[in-house]
Amino acid sequence: MEYSFRKAVATEQDQIWEILQQGILRRKMDGSNQWQDGYPNPEVVKADIEKGQGFVLTFGETIVGYTAIIINDEPAYHDIEGQWLTNGDFVVYHRVAISEDFVGRGLSKKILQAIDEFALNNHIHSVRADTNHDNIAMLKTFEKMGYTYCGEVFFRGSARKAFEKVLPAL
Repeated sequence: MEYSFRKAVATEQDQIWEILQQGILRRKMDGSNQWQDGYPNPEVVKADIEKGQGFVLTFGETIVGYTAIIINDEPAYHDIEGQWLTNGDFVVYHRVAISEDFVGRGLSKKILQAIDEFALNNHIHSVRADTNHDNIAMLKTFEKMGYTYCGEVFFRGSARKAFEKVLPAL
């Protein structure tokens, strides 16, 4: 069996929400405030899938990870306190979560690599993301994956660290 990355479908919403709930609990256990305010929730997952923005990482037939990928549409990113590396088109992703049964296998890295491929397949060379200042696991992942800290953006009244990765031309 191998891993694959694809768009999520509506029938997978409950499985995706279960993985996100595990991520919410993991953030809490790690002492992070991220995802402790009722977000994400099942309505967010439903909207992701309906908009064609929800993606799953699978191992065989099992969903092991989730993220939402959006092109050029993150209003909070217009008001960065800092500066992005690029000014053109960008891919942004939110809600990276890995199934508790598969944590520790480098799957966040696999999802981020798939996002890079998605961007390049859409002729986009900028990938942006953000996370809480206290989400140490994601901050380390950004560092390992070649992201540059660009400043702070604000969601639901909280500052978040914003990062960008510029992808090389193929």
